[in-house]
Amino acid sequence: MSQQQLQQLSQELQELEQQIEALEAEVEEVRQEKDEVDEAIEALETLESGSTVQVPLGGGAYLRATIEDIDEAIVELGADYAAEFEQDGAVTALDNKKDNLDDRIDELTDEIDDLESESSELEQQAQQLQQQAMQQQMQGMGQGPDE
Repeated sequence: MSQQQLQQLSQELQELEQQIEALEAEVEEVRQEKDEVDEAIEALETLESGSTVQVPLGGGAYLRATIEDIDEAIVELGADYAAEFEQDGAVTALDNKKDNLDDRIDELTDEIDDLESESSELEQQAQQLQQQAMQQQMQGMGQGPDE
C-alpha cells in the first residue's frame, strides 16, 4: 500500500518539476522580451532624426538606413496591433509594455513559488512514508526497537 503511495507521490513530484521548469523557461522568455524593450527605449531616447542605424532584414542581414523623422515610431501594442507615436509617446508605450512584462514575471514567479511549496510538502510526505515503510520492515524482521 505505501509503495503505491510513494510511486504516486514520485509521479506528482515529477509533474510539478516539469511545470516549474516550463514556468522558469517562460520567465526567461519574458525577461528577454523586457531586455529588448529596454534596448528600444534607450534607442528612442538617444537617436535623433538624421541618425544612421542598421535595420535588421532577417536571416542575419542588415541595411544601413537614415532616420527621416524620429517622431514616426511604430510600436507593437499586442494582439497584432501597432500604432505610430511621436518619440516621447513611443517611449511611454514601451514603458507601459515593460510594466506589463514585469507584472507577468511577478505572476509567473508567484506560480513557481506555489508549485515549489507544493513540491516541498509532497517531498515531506514521501519521506514520512519511507520512514514508516522502513519501520514496518524492521519490525517484520524481528528487529523492532523493543528487541
